[in-house]
Amino acid sequence: MAEFKVPQQAADGSPERLRVAVGCGVGATIETYDFIGFGTAAALYFGDVFFPDSDPLSATLLSFATLGIGFAARPLGGIVAGHLGDRIGRKPVLVGSLLLMGIATVLIGCLPTYQMVGVWAPILLVVVRVIQGLAFGAEWGGAILMTFEHAPWRRRGLYTGITQAGFPVGLLLANLAFLFSRHTLDDTWAWRVPFLLSAVLIAVGIFIRLKIDESPQFEALKESGEVVKNPLLAVIREDWRNVLRAFCLRITETAGYAVSVTFVLSYLDDGEAPDVSSTTTLTSLVTAAALGIAATTLWGRLSDRIGRRPVYLLGCTISVLWGVPLFLFVNTETAALVLVAFVISYAVCQNSLAGVQGAWFCELFATQTRTAGTSLAYQLSAVVSGFTPMIATALYSATGWTGPALLFTGYGVLGLVATLLTRETWGVAERREADRALTASTAPVLPAAH
Repeated sequence: MAEFKVPQQAADGSPERLRVAVGCGVGATIETYDFIGFGTAAALYFGDVFFPDSDPLSATLLSFATLGIGFAARPLGGIVAGHLGDRIGRKPVLVGSLLLMGIATVLIGCLPTYQMVGVWAPILLVVVRVIQGLAFGAEWGGAILMTFEHAPWRRRGLYTGITQAGFPVGLLLANLAFLFSRHTLDDTWAWRVPFLLSAVLIAVGIFIRLKIDESPQFEALKESGEVVKNPLLAVIREDWRNVLRAFCLRITETAGYAVSVTFVLSYLDDGEAPDVSSTTTLTSLVTAAALGIAATTLWGRLSDRIGRRPVYLLGCTISVLWGVPLFLFVNTETAALVLVAFVISYAVCQNSLAGVQGAWFCELFATQTRTAGTSLAYQLSAVVSGFTPMIATALYSATGWTGPALLFTGYGVLGLVATLLTRETWGVAERREADRALTASTAPVLPAAH
């Protein structure tokens, strides 16, 4: 597909660039708070609350299966949002996804337990989890695209990194909420309150997103009459290789998180595993999330300076090497080493990849199909990551901690290979072209879009 060749945003970005990046980041914070909060609750509470008749291992597996169902629903949300984002605009998708996520999350906090209604409790949990998955699947593509298309050419990694930093903020808030509730409320309310509190965040997020202007590139696309009738079919037919590459690149980050954070939380909460208190694990994760806010943005900024691929290669290489040391660290039962384990897993392994994805994935696809392409690749990978905690739990029951450790390493190897097979979109030539555009005060086609 030929790139959309009309004048786009000024080379130094739109006047709304910072407000859009922060606004999209706030929405990402809220949706992550809701979605990741479910993962924390699944690791710490849902086995007992919704599957009490099962033995502890089976209850954990069923709880993580429910977690995975939400991830499985994300591709459908991404497909629908990608189609609508490339057809009617990025902004309506942003507002709609946030509203849908908010409704589903508050409903989780209101669900009856197994003791109240029997088998209907896990059924209702699955239903609202599917709704969460649809909403979260619609979120990422719209938020990143809005930020990318408002951002200055020379700082697209930084600005999309700001939006991506909304995810560690959401992780931080979710775990702070659970850390607070776990030590101040009884078991009846400890898992409910964090979900109910999201209602306040949703109201704030909707207000902010309604104030954001539509993408200037999409507005120009509509004016030129170049909107693609079926962007999903177009990107699958003409750009499926980039969809596959981005899919593999994303798995290393999101499935790696599922092992190193979601599974490890459950692993350390298991009476047969290392004797580490929930306070230590949650405090360590909160600390890692706080560092991740800055780390995600800085990794994105680094990719503006040296290119997308070198940063991603570094992150994948560290992931390959980190699988076994991660479990050796947490197995010591030493609070300081548990903290280091979470910080390296999140602020280094995960954030180095997440900070680059926003700009790199957008640059791989043409403007007409950018939302469809990025959303499809991003959310299809979520299916793998969604069931990874369950896979890691099964491996642990069969092989001990070495199984999950090698699974984490395997995801790193996949990302390393995918990185080597994916073209650099912000290399020396592209950076020089952007510099010439800035010097000449012109607005040619985005240098990295092909």
